[in-house]
Amino acid sequence: MGLLPASRELVFPGTTSKAPLLLRGVPEYHKPSPEELVDLAIESHIARVNKHSLAGGDESFFVADLGQVTRQHRRWTQSLPGVRPYYDPTLLKLLADLGTGFDCASIEEIRAVLNQGVDPARILFANPCKSPAALVYARQAGVIRTTFDNLDELDNIKAHMPEAQLLLRIYANDDGALICLGEKFGAHLDTVQPLLSRAWELELDVIGVSFHVGTGATNPTSFAKAINHARLVFTQAQRLGFTPTILDIGGGFVDSHFEPTASLLRETIRAEFPAGVTVIAEPGRFYARSAYTLACRVISRRRQLGSAAAAGVPDMLYQNDGVYGNFMNVIMEKEVMGPSVVEGTRGKDISGGKCEKDSEDLSSRGISGAGEQRYSIWGPTCDSIDCVVRETTLEREVAVGDWLKYRNMGAYTSTTATQFNGFSSSHDILYVNSESLPEY
Repeated sequence: MGLLPASRELVFPGTTSKAPLLLRGVPEYHKPSPEELVDLAIESHIARVNKHSLAGGDESFFVADLGQVTRQHRRWTQSLPGVRPYYDPTLLKLLADLGTGFDCASIEEIRAVLNQGVDPARILFANPCKSPAALVYARQAGVIRTTFDNLDELDNIKAHMPEAQLLLRIYANDDGALICLGEKFGAHLDTVQPLLSRAWELELDVIGVSFHVGTGATNPTSFAKAINHARLVFTQAQRLGFTPTILDIGGGFVDSHFEPTASLLRETIRAEFPAGVTVIAEPGRFYARSAYTLACRVISRRRQLGSAAAAGVPDMLYQNDGVYGNFMNVIMEKEVMGPSVVEGTRGKDISGGKCEKDSEDLSSRGISGAGEQRYSIWGPTCDSIDCVVRETTLEREVAVGDWLKYRNMGAYTSTTATQFNGFSSSHDILYVNSESLPEY
């Protein structure tokens, strides 16, 4: 988890942030689709960059559609109406307004959420292994709900946050998950009794159970198994004298099969837990992943010659962002990226006028423009690990100065970016909202 860098709202040419959104180049009777709105935002920003810089933009940038976040929230509340989402603090203002809680892992994340005016009671300090300084800060800020999964953490909490409301994090794992968090966190069932007994001896308050089956879970039954185990832990806690009332089912929700997973969750929760138990979740990437599109500029190109060309080795594109920046998931989760070419800013801008930078025709820039072309795509650093796509087919030939767009870039991108080789890890985020567009 992590915080997104400083961002700014998108203001289209000829409008103000408070004026109705009228997209240049789009007839007033046409309401653009969410994808069209994002594409227009990308094209508009690139046109401004080209206008004000002879060399073009040197940094990639995001476009975030807040309307997509709202639609994902709608899907969540329809499919899991009794489960309140606690969210990693990235889209803070919108999510605060939607009424979500916040799952925070650090002092900085707690501070960022509190700066939005969020009640500390809506924050769960969901890190089972915290430093004393982090506990002191959270306590002073009024955040007293937190997790644990080991004996030493209980002693740490007793010393620095004795009034804490604790959730015991138990082991859970989906073998098909992209990241199996069970390797790092979670108490196995045979360790639950001594942990609960120690909490009782220390006069700490255990109010619930949490688990996380892993990032990008693929097997819905892993949730059901973890809920069954949580029921057993509830019973053990009640026998000791605790009154647990909260079940945190964690994250791992995948957009493509969310509804079937939610259906099994509803059935299992209904079977295992009576009314009166509050169920919360941490659906991080379910909300964020599809809301963000990343635009990257091609800064160099290497056309194959000689034997490599004869063997059909793809040409190489070098762009202004790579695996040490917003594409760390290529390494972390072996994600296969699917870029496409940004059209509309080469040769003309979105208003239909000629751009100063792109008025030359395609042939003068070494672009045949005919047919699909195969490429490998590389980041800007001098490290050969910095390969974004080993091989992809783009819809036409691409040259230096062109832009590529990558959709579904809202999870583990800017939060894991580094400054390796001196390249910036700070990127603009331009916001649009496809849910607030006027009907024509």
